[in-house]
Amino acid sequence: MKKKLVLIGNGMAGVYCIEQLLKLNPHRYQITIFGSEPHPNYNRILLSSVLQGNSSLKDIVLNDWDWYMDNGITLHAGHKVTKVNTSKKIVHTDSGISAPYDELILATGSLPFMLPLPGADKEGVIAFRDIQDCETMIETSKKFKKGIVIGGGLLGLEAARGLLNLHMDVTVVHLSGTIMDRQLDPTASLMLQRELENQGMKFLLEKNTEAILGGKRVTAVRFKDGSKVDADLVVMAVGIKPNTALARECGIEVNRAIVVDDYMQTSNPHVYAIGECAEHRGTVYGLVAPLFEQGAVLAKRLADVDGEGYQGSVVSAKLKVSEVNVFSAGQFSDSGDTRSVRVQDDFAGVYKKIVVKDGKIIGCILFGDTSDSSRIFALMRRGENIFGKEKEVLLGESAGGANISGVEFAAAMADDEIVCGCNGVPKGTIIQAIQEKGCTSVNDIKYCTKASGSCGGCKPLVADLLAHVLGDDGVTTVKEGICGCTSLGREEVVEAIRSMQLSTSKEVMNVLGWENPEGCSKCRPALNYYLGMVWPEEHADEQESRFVNERNHGNIQKDGTYSVVPRMYGGVTTPEDLRKISDVAIKYSAMVKITGGQRIDLLGIKKEDLPSVWGELDMPSGYAYGKALRTVKTCVGSTWCRFGTQDAIKMGTDLEKRLERINTPAKIKLAVSACPRNCAEATIKDFGVVAIDGGCELYVGGNGGTDVRKADLLVKVKTEEEVVEWAMAYVQHYRETANYNERTSKWVERIGLDKIKQALEKREDRLALKERIEHWLSFTKDPWKEIVENGELRKTFDMLPAPNLVGGPEL
Repeated sequence: MKKKLVLIGNGMAGVYCIEQLLKLNPHRYQITIFGSEPHPNYNRILLSSVLQGNSSLKDIVLNDWDWYMDNGITLHAGHKVTKVNTSKKIVHTDSGISAPYDELILATGSLPFMLPLPGADKEGVIAFRDIQDCETMIETSKKFKKGIVIGGGLLGLEAARGLLNLHMDVTVVHLSGTIMDRQLDPTASLMLQRELENQGMKFLLEKNTEAILGGKRVTAVRFKDGSKVDADLVVMAVGIKPNTALARECGIEVNRAIVVDDYMQTSNPHVYAIGECAEHRGTVYGLVAPLFEQGAVLAKRLADVDGEGYQGSVVSAKLKVSEVNVFSAGQFSDSGDTRSVRVQDDFAGVYKKIVVKDGKIIGCILFGDTSDSSRIFALMRRGENIFGKEKEVLLGESAGGANISGVEFAAAMADDEIVCGCNGVPKGTIIQAIQEKGCTSVNDIKYCTKASGSCGGCKPLVADLLAHVLGDDGVTTVKEGICGCTSLGREEVVEAIRSMQLSTSKEVMNVLGWENPEGCSKCRPALNYYLGMVWPEEHADEQESRFVNERNHGNIQKDGTYSVVPRMYGGVTTPEDLRKISDVAIKYSAMVKITGGQRIDLLGIKKEDLPSVWGELDMPSGYAYGKALRTVKTCVGSTWCRFGTQDAIKMGTDLEKRLERINTPAKIKLAVSACPRNCAEATIKDFGVVAIDGGCELYVGGNGGTDVRKADLLVKVKTEEEVVEWAMAYVQHYRETANYNERTSKWVERIGLDKIKQALEKREDRLALKERIEHWLSFTKDPWKEIVENGELRKTFDMLPAPNLVGGPEL
């Protein structure tokens, strides 16, 4: 008869232990898991990636609901264990569920430390610890704009970067004079601060917070020096404390955390503890790699497999912020008995340092270039003597000696050494995947084992392991594709659609061998766009592949209602259209808002009312929800303004009418200014026209959003006909060569302005592009206009549930 094993805590440490146990002895236990969150096991360290918009909630799930079922595990998600009776060996939850056990694992993790400040209980003061915190930040960003993060460590900076991506004005408050002072020396800290300031982050260093101000909701933060700063949201990221309440209540020994021996056993012989709630030899670990190492040790003990006990861990840290690479491990500060090797290049933004004592690396910092982090960290963990090779370790062959081979280091690693710290994948698992499952590329390893599937920092080490087992000739180099489902890039996919006459997304995924036959939230809308771009006549738009806003022809708001934006060509409307808008707004209790793009936004429309609203407006959609032409902003022009040299309203209206309904890789915005005073802000638009004496200057690649970019001058033209010709040719060239979801600002930087000029400089090429875009437009019609004309409002309306606001754009 199977013994009963209960795990309290559905987090990374506990479930990793269960995974290893199932590999070692899958039939020994009847397993029950309790988790306080209503989610399957997910990668908590990648919450910052969700917040920053780089991943969806689905992307960070480590074990989905089916995994528990497939392994015969009873999961009680959303149930908090409130009592453990160690004499009767039974656990009880807040919902009345109880479960007996023979062996019990406490993996209760830690709780965020909230500063005991006056006002800390106000609305808008939160931690950054779980999915609910992510939801709160995302929701807050839709209504408020000023965010304060207290704590300039790893977690604080990741939270701050996420708030920046949510278009909030973010200030990081830190008690020390340098950020990430527990992981970086002053040199690296300053370089990091400069980089983050360039991204828009602000810093208040050497500030001691005294109080949170406001009424029911936070409005400001006051410091002990008397200064204060406005705030709509305060995120405390000042540390964590082990969650030991259950252990204390049932009489288990607790010091700073739950005291365990080398086999993770507590003072009760049938109760074990691992993770952030456990204290081993006086040390409590708050980083993920040690938790996996503990889980592997405990799995062997529970499986009755001989193994060495846990000896403690050498810890490392990585900052997960887009466009910033930071790695730190061990003792990074110099002292009297250490020596260091350093490389610093302020212009390239690179800083490298290793700290050596008695011939062994005891610490390192890598900023800007972290490609050698796995190799150097492996040397640290093994305590290998590098005497006489210190420079080669850091600098490679340029230091005057043979570089220490990464393959050699990979070969020397023990099978139970962790390669992928994010997902807890040891070397042995990767070797097994290579030898038994035929993996020959880093991509194969990612799908088989999850190694390199999160932050990607271990990819060089995974590649070294492949080379060690297969030899250089046996390793398959697979480049990154348009998403994780394929290694094919945009050009290859588009060429295959053309040459193989592929007509649907399903067909593309099947013929081109998608890893995930159903695709994902990145590739499905991309394939729908590419198919429509290649086959404008034949391709039937796949509504199921569009984002929910595009399907419903409205932008979903935080309360689940939608906003409706009818088109106003060049920002000009008529009394008749205003009356329609007014009547609809009154009838459906909508808020009326003038947008920055010179449109009228009707806010608060219920989902079920969207068909009627569009029908009663009987106006073209402004595509405020789409990857399409959003607006053409204009000034009043020479018709009204004494400074105007061109009729900006007419030119803008003409451009908008020619390009409305156009599908593009990402949203685009145009503007026409009638003189160099540039009242329409044409130089921060995707395509902008600035009238000058005797003609117009055409600007491209501008962006006024999060990543502000001033547009580049493309060309000067003399006539309005040339403006239209260049605009349509430019937009079509962008449509045909940009990656899906790539704004023109990024596209111009990637392609290069010179190449774009070269593609458009010959008039016959421009006219060919213009002809192709007009051909595509001839097959389009405003979807709501068509629905109104056909009288099929209700039949065609897509009644879909509101999207998961945490998981990114819902498909």
